[in-house]
Amino acid sequence: MRATLSYTLLRLILFVVVFAALALVGARSFLLLALAILISGAVSYFVLSRQRAAMSTAISRRVTSFRSRLNTASRAEDDD
Repeated sequence: MRATLSYTLLRLILFVVVFAALALVGARSFLLLALAILISGAVSYFVLSRQRAAMSTAISRRVTSFRSRLNTASRAEDDD
């Protein structure tokens, strides 16, 4: 959960920084929003790759753990 929250927070901060920089440069309205989304997405792909990998690993561990518990419970129910 911490890795996911960290990644999301960093993406949001990056978006706000790019949005503010573009607003200072003079972009307005729809162009400002569209450029901020595109630029922050492209930058975050490279800059936040380690956080994204950590988030992916954490989610994979959770899914594996959940499946294991589900299989154990299913086996116990089938044995009854």
